Amino acid sequence: MPESDHFHVVALDGGAASGKSSTSRELAARRNFLHIDTGAHYRAVTAQALAAALKATDGPALNALLENLTFETEITDRSGLLKLNGKVPEDATLRTEAVNGAVSKFAAIPAVRDAVKRYQQSQVEVAQRNGFNGIVMDGRDIGSVILPDANLKVFLFADPETREKRRMAQGIKDTISQRDKMDEKRKTAPLSASPDAVKIDNSDLSLAEVVDKIGALLDASQ
Repeated sequence: MPESDHFHVVALDGGAASGKSSTSRELAARRNFLHIDTGAHYRAVTAQALAAALKATDGPALNALLENLTFETEITDRSGLLKLNGKVPEDATLRTEAVNGAVSKFAAIPAVRDAVKRYQQSQVEVAQRNGFNGIVMDGRDIGSVILPDANLKVFLFADPETREKRRMAQGIKDTISQRDKMDEKRKTAPLSASPDAVKIDNSDLSLAEVVDKIGALLDASQ
């Protein structure tokens, strides 16, 4: 596990089934980084809203819900897990068909993104305070919005067929084309590669090969 006196901030973006989370977890394990899966944050908020029988169009009620949510972090195996109102949601709760179908709609709401953004940006300090060598945060707008000053920005992508197979393996029914269209056209924080991001096509690369590439970029930046 490499040690470094330089704290690294890595922003890792990409569309659905681009390999963001698996790549980030492996990088965190190799480098002793804290891994933050921002997609889980929006899923957690969506699950809370659905449990309260709210829709993405219920503005005032949704704002009231957000104002009463507390955002904290529980660190488990180098992953920073969001605790909403003192509890980490079970993964099964975040992966229901209802959440899968609604998360993009809730994530497109400015009030939701603002609330989550503040929490996400605070995770850099959490990683430093807990002795990690760096932080790797994955999502769709990390390099462009959440961590614009990250010292390494990576944008992962793969061909549609590869990503569709990954999506099916995850048990998620919406198609890649549907998800991409929603992510790219939303007004708030649309999916896009930051101009200074390094783009990596992982269609024909193994997970280890992708992490090797990112590791080489980190080593070159020291």
